[in-house]
Amino acid sequence: MSSRGTISYATTLQVRDTCLCLHVQRAARTLARRFDEALRPLALTNGQFSLLMSLNRPAPPTMADVAALLAMDRTTLTAALKPLRRRGLVTVTADRADKRSRRLALTARGRTLLVAALPIWRREHAALDRQIAGPGPDRLRAGLRALA
Repeated sequence: MSSRGTISYATTLQVRDTCLCLHVQRAARTLARRFDEALRPLALTNGQFSLLMSLNRPAPPTMADVAALLAMDRTTLTAALKPLRRRGLVTVTADRADKRSRRLALTARGRTLLVAALPIWRREHAALDRQIAGPGPDRLRAGLRALA
């Protein structure tokens, strides 16, 4: 395979320093590790916390609604639900109106765990609010770099 051109190292550094996607990916990984560690005493991951919180609604949502909210495909959501179902935190039932559709609900045990997790989430977010700079692309990049 022949190369039609080259990219200078200066361009590589420019992408490294300005690429929002790169900075967001790095910050997302850092945030995931941070929240995983904070939630570890409750045997929860950040993804499980988000999934449980997405079920905290007046009426049980459909799998499609939750998948859309969490930007997951249904297969990934199904896999993410398995450990929560095994722990008795979530139920999955057929929709009364459409038997092909499934509704997700927190159990009493799931609600209790979510109540215990919320102060941890709030504490971590308060710390993050102090760490992140205000709006604007350059300030956001700096804030994302500070997180990573």
